[in-house]
Amino acid sequence: MMDTHDTNLPLNQGDLEEEKKTAEVSEEQAETLTEKVNAEQPAETTPKFQTKEEVLNRLNELVRDAENASKQELDSLKQTFYKIHNAELEAAKKAFLDNGGAAEEFTPQPDSAEDSFKAAMAAIKEKRSALNAELEKLKEDNLQVKLSIIEELKDLVEAPEDANKSYNEFKKLQQQWNEVKLVPQAKVNELWKNYQLYVEKFYDILKLNNEFREYDFKKNLEIKNHLCEAAEKLATEEDVVSAFHQLQKLHQEFRDTGPVAKELRDEIWSRFKAASTTVNRRHQQHFETLKEAEQHNLDQKTVICEIVEAIEYNELKSFAAWDNKTQEVIALQAKWKTIGFAPQKMNVKIFERFRKACDEFFKKKGEFFKTLKEGMNENLEKKKTLCEKAEALKDSTDWKETAEVLTKLQKEWKTIGPVPKKYSDAIWKRFIAACDYFFDQKGKATSSQRSVEQENLEKKKAIIEKLNALNEAAENEEADKEVRELMKEWNAVGHVPFKEKDKIYKQYHGLIDQLFEKFNISMSNRKLSNFKSNISNMQDGDSQTLYREREKLVRARDNMKGELQTYENNLGFLTTSSKKGNSLLTEINRKVEKLKADIELVSQKIKVIDDSIK
Repeated sequence: MMDTHDTNLPLNQGDLEEEKKTAEVSEEQAETLTEKVNAEQPAETTPKFQTKEEVLNRLNELVRDAENASKQELDSLKQTFYKIHNAELEAAKKAFLDNGGAAEEFTPQPDSAEDSFKAAMAAIKEKRSALNAELEKLKEDNLQVKLSIIEELKDLVEAPEDANKSYNEFKKLQQQWNEVKLVPQAKVNELWKNYQLYVEKFYDILKLNNEFREYDFKKNLEIKNHLCEAAEKLATEEDVVSAFHQLQKLHQEFRDTGPVAKELRDEIWSRFKAASTTVNRRHQQHFETLKEAEQHNLDQKTVICEIVEAIEYNELKSFAAWDNKTQEVIALQAKWKTIGFAPQKMNVKIFERFRKACDEFFKKKGEFFKTLKEGMNENLEKKKTLCEKAEALKDSTDWKETAEVLTKLQKEWKTIGPVPKKYSDAIWKRFIAACDYFFDQKGKATSSQRSVEQENLEKKKAIIEKLNALNEAAENEEADKEVRELMKEWNAVGHVPFKEKDKIYKQYHGLIDQLFEKFNISMSNRKLSNFKSNISNMQDGDSQTLYREREKLVRARDNMKGELQTYENNLGFLTTSSKKGNSLLTEINRKVEKLKADIELVSQKIKVIDDSIK
């Protein structure tokens, strides 16, 4: 007789249905585990490191514990390290460029931290390769053990002289089978089918009394109820990935546990399956959510790549255009840093794509400035030639012909492009000094207009008297009209004696300011009218004063246009999602409108000068 206290007693043929179910659930879970774990990223997150040294310290810890190092953490450490490394490279490159270096001449300095990082990664890879080789060898050894167990089961089935006596041997083989775990994945199903075949045959030939069987059923039911409770608790586990892994262990225990009474088999299996379904669903939803977020990140990064790749380099033909576009690219780089990881298989590829597009942009920029620098040197030589011509003419007394030649030289000067910034002021002062000297001498030699200027002085005094009378006069509309007529009359009057010019100018503009303020004439018209009067006074001297004024206005207008372009570009990066953002947007819009009005006023002033020169 067998020991009635044995808790691992065999079952009859009818009880094998549950054994088959547990085999099926194992296969099902094996497939699920294979699919999900291969694509799975561990739930635990790698701490955020701020320096290369912190990354290296963690990596060296993993070198000492390579068998427990997860691929996700290693990938994260690699991405973090090279993110910091690349940021340092970009900073070094920017400093190099800011100090006047050319982009193509920049050479990164050797980085000992990168060498240490690569060495540590190689050490981990080597250890993991060795561990994998040991694991594969263990699987092969386990395969041979299980094949041997199957052969021994086969011998028990084919020589059943006394099945009851063979029962203990059978249970030992079952225990050995359960203790041997890992085998090559390709052999799992075939091994299990062969094992199950001979187990079923052994049960077919084994006669167990109901007492033993019911005792075995009772013990198995207790174990499986406990497994169901453990699986049900996993539904509330905060760590979804950990819950999934724990479930796999419970499935293995459920599979290794023998059957229960036939009338309870469907019930206990349904309970365990329901708990498993809940955990599996949460696990699936968790990774679907991660996948959606990563895909969204990839979409955002793809759009940024397309924006940089779509830059029309043929349209970037000036300093301002390149500077504005550079600010846009830098803003896109800053935006990139705020976006999380893309899907693992695309994360490195999309970064390389973005880096390539940015490198191409800055390479083109370097080429442009190199070419422009060569052109500016040519412009400098041309302006030096003009300076020499102007200096050769400055002592001439052929006033009319020389004035015409110098005027042509000034027009030619305007057609020549910019020169290197460090020479710009000096070359301009040299040229204008020669021109000013000639025209000053010309002015001293020509005084025939004095009598006419005296008459003009009397006319302008009479206009000032009329303006004084209007200061206490009629309705706004009528006064406005009279003021404008008097201003036209003033502008039509020629030059006055030089010593009286400032005095009469101050009297006139003082009255005009009072009248404009009194009758609410628009500020822009006021400024333009004052400017016209100022231009009229400038003609008392010589045309060089007008040319200098025009040059100053053109520079001012170009600066305002650059400032306007910057504000308009900034508007593209602002939103009104917050009170602060809305306020900033309103302020920039106000500045943009003011700049447009100022640019228009300066353009009108330039036109006034051009008309006066003609």
